[in-house]
Amino acid sequence: MHDPATPDPQSAPDPTPDPSQGGQDGAAGHETAVELVEKVIAWYSQRLLAERRAGADPQALGELAARRQACVEDRDRLQDADAREAARLAALYAARLKDLESPAS
Repeated sequence: MHDPATPDPQSAPDPTPDPSQGGQDGAAGHETAVELVEKVIAWYSQRLLAERRAGADPQALGELAARRQACVEDRDRLQDADAREAARLAALYAARLKDLESPAS
């Protein structure tokens, strides 16, 4: 007989892996990659807006827009990406975001 004060081990939910620990399942790794790509897209969007307001030259705006568009294409590709590709893009975009947010950029 089951003691009601003790949780039933069969009904306990599986713990969700911590993405920072590298033990991601496919869905968690995919979601992490999408979030990172979207953060980089947001960075480029904010930078584009700031540069437009500051009167930046068209070439600089075009370069920012092209980089942002490449990110959008990577995000779209993630819809069909396998776990290995999602992990590759997550690592790439984590590094890019770190670089973009560093004071030197």
